[in-house]
Formats: sequence, structure tokens, C-alpha cells
Amino acid sequence: MKHIPIRTCIVCRQQKEKGALVRIVLCDETVSVDRTGKMPGRGAYICAEGDCASSAKKKRSLDRAFKTKIPDCEYDKIAEELNDSNGNR
Repeated sequence: MKHIPIRTCIVCRQQKEKGALVRIVLCDETVSVDRTGKMPGRGAYICAEGDCASSAKKKRSLDRAFKTKIPDCEYDKIAEELNDSNGNR
């Protein structure tokens, strides 16, 4: 029996399998979406499906997760990238 890692979405606080969430990485003052799960830096997880990406800006979830101020443009970039990738599936 193989162990399946469980992670918590920083927006909705639901625990899900690691594959159902998308990792957001803070590395050298840059926030980016980590599709591989192997980029260096501090990571936080957001639901791949649903409206968690758009709610993250309103709740300032990345600010709390990374313990630093994240500009609004970074939130918009992440939400756009997640919405584009979900639409292409």
C-alpha cells in the first residue's frame, strides 16, 4: 500500500491529495506556479479546481502563507495562469 501525501489548501483549508492541488512557490521575491512540485523555495498549495485562486487575493492567503507582502499583480498572474490551465484541460 503506497502512501498518498495530503496537503491543505491555504484558501479553503480543505485537505486533499497532493495531486489535486497546485503548488505556489516563493523564491527570491518571485511568486510562481510550480506544476512539477520540485521548484526550490517556500511552497503553499491552492486547489486546482474551483474559485480558490480568485479568493486568495481577497483573503490575502499568500501573504499569510509566505509571511510577506505579495503585490496584487502577483495574485492576478497566478489566478490567470490557473484559470488558463483549467480551461485547457
